[in-house]
Amino acid sequence: MNNKKIYFLLTAVLVAGFFFNSCKKEKQSSIPSLFTYGTWRLTSIQEATYLGGSRLTLDTIPINTIQTFAFNDDRTCAYTNFDDKEDTVNGTWALSDTQLYLFANITFPYTTTAKTNQPFINSHIISLGEFSMVIEAGDIQTYYSPTDSRTIRTYGFVRIKPDGTQ
Repeated sequence: MNNKKIYFLLTAVLVAGFFFNSCKKEKQSSIPSLFTYGTWRLTSIQEATYLGGSRLTLDTIPINTIQTFAFNDDRTCAYTNFDDKEDTVNGTWALSDTQLYLFANITFPYTTTAKTNQPFINSHIISLGEFSMVIEAGDIQTYYSPTDSRTIRTYGFVRIKPDGTQ
């Protein structure tokens, strides 16, 4: 009789374990936290022009001031000194469902050297890590004709640690 109680208890524990482990888990991702921990400092800009799929030119754009991109947990963001102009422009940000695209709705009061007033409205995340981020912006559509003239800018950032961290 004692063995029956042990087997019953063991079976109940196994059934309970299967029940709790089979519940649907929430989607958990560390990608948003990579954006929001600290501020990103711009370190490089490259601009490539294409005709269809053929690259025609690749230029490095000089950076003359400290430019930063900050993302907040409440999905707001701010860019400081874009195009070497001393100003800060605020907006909102989101990630695509695949988390491969950044949508930063920052609207500058002028047309930037990227030939738009919203240079990060649809950006392709090339690389994102703890200390660096590379995004492409511009004419990054997936499908284009062989006669389409396109310009793509690649922005490289490094993380600036928040104050008080080691």
